[in-house]
Amino acid sequence: MARDTVVPVMLILSFLQCKTLFSTSLSSGKRDIVDALGLHNVLWITKHESRVILSWKNNLTKEETEKYTVKYILNYKFFNTTDEREERLQEKKKKICLGLHSGFNAKVKTELFAKETEDVVKESGWTEFTYKAPPVYIQNLSCIIYNTSYFNCTWHIKAEAPEDIQIFLSYRHRRKDFECQQYIKNAKKKNIGCHMKEMYFQPTGKINLNVTVRDMRNNSRRVSYYKDFKPQTIEKLNPPINISVSLESRSIKIHWKPPPTIGSARNECFQYQVKITDRETVNVTAEKYEYPFHKSSNKCAVQVRVKKEKCIRNKIWSEWSDPVFIYDEKTVDIMLLSLMLFCLLILLGVLLICAFRRYRCLEVITMPVPHPPDNIRTWLDADETYYQNQMSVQMEMHSEVTV
Repeated sequence: MARDTVVPVMLILSFLQCKTLFSTSLSSGKRDIVDALGLHNVLWITKHESRVILSWKNNLTKEETEKYTVKYILNYKFFNTTDEREERLQEKKKKICLGLHSGFNAKVKTELFAKETEDVVKESGWTEFTYKAPPVYIQNLSCIIYNTSYFNCTWHIKAEAPEDIQIFLSYRHRRKDFECQQYIKNAKKKNIGCHMKEMYFQPTGKINLNVTVRDMRNNSRRVSYYKDFKPQTIEKLNPPINISVSLESRSIKIHWKPPPTIGSARNECFQYQVKITDRETVNVTAEKYEYPFHKSSNKCAVQVRVKKEKCIRNKIWSEWSDPVFIYDEKTVDIMLLSLMLFCLLILLGVLLICAFRRYRCLEVITMPVPHPPDNIRTWLDADETYYQNQMSVQMEMHSEVTV
């Protein structure tokens, strides 16, 4: 449940701030007035899990809000950063996501614009506010999705972190909560990463990450850090697949297909890089690349990698694909000659078969042996019977002589 922490900050402008600046326009002869005229703001914070809501109000009258266009300039900068952010708002509040920041400095001022000319009529001074969040004990939090269903997160524990803390990770996606399946530990048995598999993500649904730092001596003492992102922005794609190299019209043509992905797989979503031996790496948006054939002194190979660029901003490149080798001119000529000889042999075989069929050569070769007539078959059977009788007589005479 969100905890509301309201910290009113009043800045009462002195007579030095209530001044009127006059500037004369030489072209029109009109005068633009920028007047502090007692405007001031009150700021407070409403804390809600991963973000704080910075709100403010001013002392404008109802007549002023109806007469002028009211806008607010907000500047804020997180602690330990140099990047100051400026926004022009019409609402009197701003949601600020803390992430792993331990607080921020903010300042707000009000400006009144003439509705007809959009010229600044009045503006307040700056009202400053400082918000200090609970201490942050981790840094360099990084998450990645790979193979479309594997999810890894890693982080570093700061040197000033207490010895008795432990880090736990969970996330919420598609209105479901998921706990870490397997923690990665350092030498001190502290959790410094999380590995999860068979996790399926919807490209449009955000991942709301929750990193909890818990005091193991006092389980009730814990601090949570929150971070959210779209799955496609942290997806590391696999290398392109079905890479082929062909020689056509004295040009090398390389073709490939995009790998599986969480979100849209439209052709225009992908950005490719092609790396060829002895050539500079080139950026390609299509699923092919062509360049003039050149003979290289080294063994040439081509590799391709990919990331998502157009449909969604993703800075993570895939690994390079396995090299596909490009043969030199001599080897290519030998391959072409071998292919031509093979085709000629097939053609010669087809012609021989046609010739044999035309001149009935196959019928002579494959003609079956005829069966003998009946009289010859009878004579052969009689001869075989006579031979068997003679053998029997000889065996009987041999047995008598032996006795």
